[in-house]
Amino acid sequence: MPDNVVSGSSKAFPNSQDSPGGDGDSSLVVEIPASDVPTEEERALLPARMLNEFVYCPRLFYYEHVEGIFLHNADTKRGEALHKRVDAGTGQLPAASSGGDGEEDAAESSQSKARDGEETVHCRSISLGSDSLGVTAKLDLAEVTLTTAEGTTIVSVCPVDYKAGAPRESQDGSLELWDTDRMQLGLQCLLLQDNGYVCTEGIIYYRATKQRVRLQLTPELKSWIMENIDAARSCINQPIPSPLVDSPKCNRCSLAPICLPDETAFLSHITDSDSEPAEPSAKPGLIRRLIASRDESRTLYLNTPGTYVGKSGEVLRVKDKDKDKPLDEVRISDVAHVCLFGNIQITTQTIQALCDNEIPITYFSSGGWFYGITRGHGLTNIYSRIQQFTSAASPSACLALATAMVSGKIRNQRTMLMRNHVEPPAAALNKLKSAIDYAQAAQSLPELLGMEGAAASLYFQCFSGLIKSESPRGDLHGASGATSGFRFHFEKRNRRPPRDPVNALLSLAYSLLAKECTLAALSVGLDPYLGFYHQPRLGRPALALDLMEEFRPIVADSSVLTCLNNNMMGEQHFITAGNAVNLTSAGRRIFFQTFEKRMNSLVTHPVFDYKVSYRRAIELQARLLSRVLTGEIPRYIPFTTR
Repeated sequence: MPDNVVSGSSKAFPNSQDSPGGDGDSSLVVEIPASDVPTEEERALLPARMLNEFVYCPRLFYYEHVEGIFLHNADTKRGEALHKRVDAGTGQLPAASSGGDGEEDAAESSQSKARDGEETVHCRSISLGSDSLGVTAKLDLAEVTLTTAEGTTIVSVCPVDYKAGAPRESQDGSLELWDTDRMQLGLQCLLLQDNGYVCTEGIIYYRATKQRVRLQLTPELKSWIMENIDAARSCINQPIPSPLVDSPKCNRCSLAPICLPDETAFLSHITDSDSEPAEPSAKPGLIRRLIASRDESRTLYLNTPGTYVGKSGEVLRVKDKDKDKPLDEVRISDVAHVCLFGNIQITTQTIQALCDNEIPITYFSSGGWFYGITRGHGLTNIYSRIQQFTSAASPSACLALATAMVSGKIRNQRTMLMRNHVEPPAAALNKLKSAIDYAQAAQSLPELLGMEGAAASLYFQCFSGLIKSESPRGDLHGASGATSGFRFHFEKRNRRPPRDPVNALLSLAYSLLAKECTLAALSVGLDPYLGFYHQPRLGRPALALDLMEEFRPIVADSSVLTCLNNNMMGEQHFITAGNAVNLTSAGRRIFFQTFEKRMNSLVTHPVFDYKVSYRRAIELQARLLSRVLTGEIPRYIPFTTR
């Protein structure tokens, strides 16, 4: 048998006397060219809505259908609300065969008068599928015309779809459908025909103008629809399509914050010879900011022992275990994620509700050690992670990414010293500048690790000069003049455990930043435990630590310095046990507020020249890293500030 055929045993003729050959052989060898065997993607029915998206933008189709990504915006929320009445229909359609039970099949459907001897039945929310077309669809409304002259017979069926917008005006002033609407409505007509109904036209009702626009099903339209179905199926097995270039479609696309069309197109032309930008490299207005500057939802920090978290309807209720009155109430829709420190109790119902809304729950020890995370299914696509694992197995790919991240960190450390040191040390600044060049020229990860460690040591030798206030910090809320002479003194970085208040603050800041980078990695579909600079180790979120590098000085260290230099903390906010120093609940609460303020503060992006919060900047870096892994942009550019 040739190699390019598939053989199988037929069970259509179990008895020899029933076999066409009559030779008594109960098996039938069928030779099928391998090229004719459909793939799993070809066998699956494509939703008509996804084909609508393909006509609008193939990249949008890929994100939603292949990677399973969907985000709501004002337009999608409005459309969802407008469809509530439509989706409340029974989903029943009279049988396609002529008979006397059509009205019974259309029970609970509305009826309206038509021509003499005819009546129109309105059926809502009808699901149809076709193996021959390879498509499935849900019809908003079908107008079924019945003749009652001799029994009940279906004359024709006309699909009616509802759209929130307005129709397109052609050059001659007539109204016509948008291409996406032609695709969706034309598919519904073809599905009705394939299921045995007479259907020659469809209708779109545009709510904005309250107009009905008809679409005639012509051979040309059918051919165009079939071509797009084939193109969409081909797209499924190809790399993600390129973003649209300067298209007005992007302005109101709900997935623009994920797609990043202008950013991806701009960076796709960056070459290896281009230097890393020390200032915004895109001309003002060249890249549209299609994402919100900051996420207005709230991070809920809970660190008081004995606190209990439950829910009432769609509201989270935070209570003390010994009191009935809630300490805090917040709508679930207003929460970005929940952070639990120490012995905090949370109900199963609350966990389920948060997972259902894709709101992660992060767990820390009372000392700030990041334990783990609970989240919903989130992104179910595996393609970015496949590329991540492939790149992580390549030493050259790991070195290229690690070099960019480490050089970005050293650049930001140098910026911190120039900005905030009471007397910027020229020698240290020159050495850090040289360290950037050495890091970019590193030939191996161990060499890069040594250079990064030397730069960090030099930076922390100068860190005490960033603490500008030398006044004693006693009981800031006690009697006037009461002080114990407590001072924030920093000599060198120490941890596990931190042995002075400044290091205790730094450790907590890095733990919170690791949490943020872990969530950012998960949000873009990457595995936070597989890094490129930080090598895999049991329980260590290596990729999150990679993403942290360039943000350590400008987010974590900056938050610590804000607390210290603004006299926000004193001796009463720390507790000492042996040689270990930790923060009290009140001290952590102050730092949480400071850290959140820093994460939500706006900064001009060094490449795209628009303002985003630091939290949004971390997410952007994670998305750009994903683009590098999938080959959409040639190299990773770290986030650096001036």
